[in-house]
Amino acid sequence: MLFIVALMFTNCNETDKVVEEKEETPFVWEGANLYFLLTDRFNNGDSSNDINFDRTRKTGKLRGFEGGDIKGITQKVKEGYFTDLGINAIWMTPIVEQIHGGTNEGTGTTYGFHGYWTKDWTKIDPNFGTKEDLHQLVQEAHAKGIRIVLDAVINHTGPVTEKDPVWPEDWVRTDKQCTYDNYENTVTCTLVKNLPDIKTESNQNVELPPQLVEKWKTEGRYKQEIKELNEFFERTGHPRAPRFYIIKWLTDYITEFGVDGYRVDTVKHTEETVWQEFRQECDYAFSEFKENNPDKVIDDSDFYLVGEVYNYGISTGQFFDYGDKKVNYFKPKSFHSLINFEFKWNSKELAYEALFRKYADTLNTSLKNFGTLNYLSSHDDGSPFDPTRKKPFETANKLLLSPGTSQVYYGDESARILKVEDAIGDANLRSFMNWEAINNNIKTQQILEHWQKLGKFRAKHPAIGAGIHQMIAESPYYFYRSYQTDNFEDLVVVGLDLDKGKKTIDVSTVSYTHLTLPTTPYV
Repeated sequence: MLFIVALMFTNCNETDKVVEEKEETPFVWEGANLYFLLTDRFNNGDSSNDINFDRTRKTGKLRGFEGGDIKGITQKVKEGYFTDLGINAIWMTPIVEQIHGGTNEGTGTTYGFHGYWTKDWTKIDPNFGTKEDLHQLVQEAHAKGIRIVLDAVINHTGPVTEKDPVWPEDWVRTDKQCTYDNYENTVTCTLVKNLPDIKTESNQNVELPPQLVEKWKTEGRYKQEIKELNEFFERTGHPRAPRFYIIKWLTDYITEFGVDGYRVDTVKHTEETVWQEFRQECDYAFSEFKENNPDKVIDDSDFYLVGEVYNYGISTGQFFDYGDKKVNYFKPKSFHSLINFEFKWNSKELAYEALFRKYADTLNTSLKNFGTLNYLSSHDDGSPFDPTRKKPFETANKLLLSPGTSQVYYGDESARILKVEDAIGDANLRSFMNWEAINNNIKTQQILEHWQKLGKFRAKHPAIGAGIHQMIAESPYYFYRSYQTDNFEDLVVVGLDLDKGKKTIDVSTVSYTHLTLPTTPYV
């Protein structure tokens, strides 16, 4: 049994006055409840865009487009699905135009359904939707207090296929594959075979790839794209080097649509200085959007930048070790937060108090003023916490009650199975969202209800993710979290594994003044 009591108040004239939660709760990225979904695998809101560019070859299991799109996400936002889960930010896989062809690396034909095989950064892939669809999603999400986080890929294009020629040599390298045994052999190389690596270290002025020029002219937007590029390079003074073209194209989504953040792909495969350059332009674009669209600003939060440094864990603090070099990706004007690949192992090895204590201590010492994004399953981690979904309640408790930002992977809340018959590798992790089970299976509905209750509580109380942690009692297990800013304070008391008949708790060790704790059973 889970038991939670909560107290929230503001430091105004009457410092001991309990106030309403909803209007007074500030949004805090460090304690956000973020939902991560594959755009193509979540919900099909428009079946008319399911096939484009003659992507009709038979594919390997779960390696083709399956119809999910931006409209499908918007539909679930409007229905209140995310609000009922306590989600206050949605991260979606890249929506830029993907390579038109497919690859075959022994797993059957694979198309770029996942969004990480870019052909054109300046256009939304029609399988995912249109600019109008993205405008609508941001508008509807913001109306419900939900931020939109896109996914940025800077270090590679999509693979070369019969429909997708390689970019020019002054843009990409194709001859050196990463061996991952030191810094250079992780950064200045291709991630895998046939994935051209952008020369992000280059400061050489380069012309646009001819295939992009031809494409833009065919689409009737070449002059406009050139005009915008000229304005960008004139304003920034950056060389016309490959990385700055891509940074310009990615930050356009901030300026035009007002998205609230970027999750950055393959961070450790690009020179760390690139991320400071990217952060600077993201902040500029976000400021421009807010100034030009004051009626569309959801709040005064900064633009959110979270990085995927594969295999980074919070135990190393601010540094990632390449073996011959340590890099700090949290240094000023770089990332706010990194994805924490360690959390699933900590959750397997540690009981609740040891887990919560470890994260609270780290986030208030070596990572103070920074964040961590915790997850228990994801789209490319082949060792999820609970692949067959035998522990959905423990998964919810550990993820949603741990300090740090929580990443709910689509289907965590509905026990979507991560082992699929005949699927190979990461395809197991990427099945279509199990809406049928949510609608018709009682057990699934009970699991979803548990996630909803915990998620909504977490969203209302920043103390859960961003607060100070202290255990009250070991058996039965109680802890409290407190969070305070200049004019806001939040205190929660949580009990886990309690007897069902238990209705009172001893909070004599909790430090508070002139306040009465409402004792309301939560689950």
